[in-house]
Amino acid sequence: MSRKAFLLNEMVREKVRHLAGVGVRQDDIAKIIGCAPKTLRKRCREDLDRGVAEANAMVSGYLFANAKAGNVAAQIFWLKTRAHWRERAASDNLAPGSDAEPSPPVVLLLPDNSRDPELTQALRDTQAKHSPRRPRR
Repeated sequence: MSRKAFLLNEMVREKVRHLAGVGVRQDDIAKIIGCAPKTLRKRCREDLDRGVAEANAMVSGYLFANAKAGNVAAQIFWLKTRAHWRERAASDNLAPGSDAEPSPPVVLLLPDNSRDPELTQALRDTQAKHSPRRPRR
């Protein structure tokens, strides 16, 4: 006897998108909607991918809104993951209480949008001061 055909309608597709978006495993989604995991991946690939993408977009929006509203943890997370900011480990070379010179301060050079002439000049001066060009050989 053959298996019962798996019927896929818009309600099932929406359920797959929702479950994939909230992080339910594909094997469990297949059990919930009543098909084999292989059938789910074959017939609902776009819905699985879309559900995850929509959930990520929604959470990213909330994170961004929180960061803009002044949530420091959200700002730090955003900068580390999206802007690729990294923390440096403290130097182990200096012994506590030693008179050795600490490392020079870190200077963050911002891109120039050419809208404010004073800012443009200040950025150029800072870059010239902290990033001297090396003579070519």
